[in-house]
Amino acid sequence: MISASRPLLLVALALAGGVSVLLALTTGEVEVGLKELERLVLGRGDESLSAIILELRLPRAVAAFVSGGLLATAGALMQVLLRNPLADPYILGISGGAAVGALGAITLGAAAFWIDAMAFAGALTAMLVVFGLAHGDGSWTQTRLLLTGVIVAAGCGAAVSMMLALASDTRVMPMLFWMMGDASAAARPWPAVVVLVLALLAVMPFARDLNVLARGELTARALGVRVQRLRIVLYVLASLLTATAVTLVGSVGFVGLIVPHLVRLVLGNDQRVLIPAAALVGGTLLTLADTAARTMLAPQQLPVGVLTAMIGVPVFLFLLSRSPRSST
Repeated sequence: MISASRPLLLVALALAGGVSVLLALTTGEVEVGLKELERLVLGRGDESLSAIILELRLPRAVAAFVSGGLLATAGALMQVLLRNPLADPYILGISGGAAVGALGAITLGAAAFWIDAMAFAGALTAMLVVFGLAHGDGSWTQTRLLLTGVIVAAGCGAAVSMMLALASDTRVMPMLFWMMGDASAAARPWPAVVVLVLALLAVMPFARDLNVLARGELTARALGVRVQRLRIVLYVLASLLTATAVTLVGSVGFVGLIVPHLVRLVLGNDQRVLIPAAALVGGTLLTLADTAARTMLAPQQLPVGVLTAMIGVPVFLFLLSRSPRSST
């Protein structure tokens, strides 16, 4: 039944994502009705409202949606790669590397472009370090990759703590907001949209192989899956998705961990459905969370990562309480 209704399910999730973006555009200190939004789209609206919508709310809403999609997709790929339901996009130190780069740029007082560039460079550096150390002599296992990522993440965490301790008072607050996730400064989300679309197009041809790999490496090899190549593809894609998301909105927790679980619980473990559905659900969740973060205590704004953690912790505990009974 899921197979037959797959297109309808994805269309429904896409519509929900569109509604979340629409809500983000119309909600805030300055309320904008649907008729006013239509006039703005047609170029007939007030110039001040047009600036609020097109220059502030639209880039932020798109950044939140695409970042949620990137993190959820990366989380789904990581859970297949490591065959570990607790795997998330940050588990291999990618976020730590991005934090070192971004906070280093903030410490130097760099412009927003260089903060983004250094965050992406730091994430890619961490990716290459983890891949190189875990691959070693060619004997790459999930355990070795996981342990290497944890160690690299710990090293990055120490570097971040040192930078926070040495930073001036004027630099600490921007650093903390970046680390907790903040979509307010995401003025250039469109390249991330391209990355997400291209990544989905790249990974979907491997969906059948992912289904087989999820059942075990021996089974995958017996059925003709080139496991080593597939692992590299998964690692590189998941790392690039994570690096792009962290560069755009900082470290937003729990989206990449919780969303694949929820989608799997409702739709099953078929990667042909799970991956695009996770991207849509992750985008919708983060867009709604970001809208709430900027409106709950307006004019004060909360880091969106705080709200995702408040949502993610009880949901994760609920899923964890169910897992022993479902696996026996």
